[in-house]
Amino acid sequence: MIRVLLADDHRLVRAGLAGLLDTAPDIEVVGEAADGRQAVDLSAAVAPDVILMDLSMPVLDGIEATRLILDRDPAIRVIALTSFADKDKVSDMLASGAVGYLLKDSEPAELLAAVRSASAGGAPLDPRVAITLLPNRQPTSALDQLSSREREVLALASQGLANKQIGRTLGIAERTVKVHLGNVFRRIGVSDRTSAALWARDHLPEARSS
Repeated sequence: MIRVLLADDHRLVRAGLAGLLDTAPDIEVVGEAADGRQAVDLSAAVAPDVILMDLSMPVLDGIEATRLILDRDPAIRVIALTSFADKDKVSDMLASGAVGYLLKDSEPAELLAAVRSASAGGAPLDPRVAITLLPNRQPTSALDQLSSREREVLALASQGLANKQIGRTLGIAERTVKVHLGNVFRRIGVSDRTSAALWARDHLPEARSS
């Protein structure tokens, strides 16, 4: 069994992750931490194989918590699981000793595969994260940072569909639509649906053709 510790300050996120991981016959959730200090203390108490670590947490952030955990037990495999994909945070987290870096909108199958990969000695990186580490790369456009699902959600939102209608169209929960839209707003630099719709019509082929 792969023993996993969850570190995230949002209870619903932890509950969702625990529910997903518990469906895997080879993975066991052995603890949940609501802040970085709890993650440090719990890792010493339960000795996990893998930690899914949020970056932005109270008391102690995920980067410093990872440093402290790995200073004590370098055998633990830490995977960042966060909404941040900018180069500085990715570099700082990997420099702290994390072996992987995933975004919170990753597909469930990708998360399970990442846990197994890290446990086996791999280094799972979301492709959108990996590209930030390439030397001499051209700056990534906001459009390139959007996943295919985020583009679908944005295109439908730009047509004036409500979250419930978007969820019904794509076969996903309304809550998932809200998460995707929040990610979209952050990546394209807007704060409301109207601005997102205007941006989509200028930059998103799916929106222009709709």
